[in-house]
Amino acid sequence: MKRKVHPKILTLARQVRGKRAKAVIGLILKHGQVTTEELERIGYIHPPRAVRDVREHGIPIETIRVKGKNGKSIAAYKFGNPAEIQDFKLGGRTTFPKDFKLKLYKKQGKKCAICNEEYDERFFQIDHRIPYELFGDRGGALRLRDFMLLCATCNRKKDRATETGCKRTCFQSGDLKTMRSCFWASPENYSHICMEPVRRAEVVWRGNEVEDYNRVRRKARAQRLPVNVYIKKLLKESGG
Repeated sequence: MKRKVHPKILTLARQVRGKRAKAVIGLILKHGQVTTEELERIGYIHPPRAVRDVREHGIPIETIRVKGKNGKSIAAYKFGNPAEIQDFKLGGRTTFPKDFKLKLYKKQGKKCAICNEEYDERFFQIDHRIPYELFGDRGGALRLRDFMLLCATCNRKKDRATETGCKRTCFQSGDLKTMRSCFWASPENYSHICMEPVRRAEVVWRGNEVEDYNRVRRKARAQRLPVNVYIKKLLKESGG
């Protein structure tokens, strides 16, 4: 299934230095495509993330469906149309200066932008409010307003949400204002979640608060209600 690679894509592919992206590129160059099964077999348990590393270098990747070893349909990836090379991403992500994360940490009051829980700086991950895959680091400029710090759990939540929701909704609009006003880009001040009039609140009980949660859960179970539904019920009854 090997095929000729466009010279411009080949030139860009040879410039990639990241281990994960190079592994994906190497398999595509060798076989013409790479499947999720093959990526998992060499140790990448989240194949779409490995493929995204390639896209983050401006190299177009097309997703297709093929039959896996068990006969089921699985995703496979191959180089896309060279006309879709994204020049603003060439060279990959801009490296964050050492003090950039600290500035974000202070700006957010040491708290995760989504769950609002406080953690030590080392437990946070720098997140592009609008995914790098979509807009890159335009001009290499790093502006605090374009980034936020997320705990590992919330970063995974956002990753799944953008893959299954934002990509099919607000990203399709092509309007930067619409994308920025989504919860997953601006949890501190948003007007929609994936183009829907939805609101959400992340509530975490930690340390001494865990017993508070246990009391709420017991009362919710007594009424055969999920905890979140029970809390909504309490708020309505209290007029809150």
